[in-house]
Amino acid sequence: MISEKEVRHVAKLARLELTDKEVEKYSAQLGDILKYVELMNEVDTTGIEPMPHAIPIYNVMRDDIVKYEETKEELMKNAPYEEDGFFRVPKIN
Repeated sequence: MISEKEVRHVAKLARLELTDKEVEKYSAQLGDILKYVELMNEVDTTGIEPMPHAIPIYNVMRDDIVKYEETKEELMKNAPYEEDGFFRVPKIN
């Protein structure tokens, strides 16, 4: 079981305010979770490849092909204000 002191420390890190009753409750619950994790650590996983997801997920991507490349002069036409070949923007304080 995880100690109440540890629960209070985690709660402080998470900026949670817990009542004494909640600390007692979460101490028992977190202890049960840690027991289950320890039980899972006993399972022999030799030869089993780690997987990022429980089901296969494929990212559909297309090749990044330049179809039309605008010149700097064309892009600068969009600038409301230009200075020395750069966009001029208002100063931010």
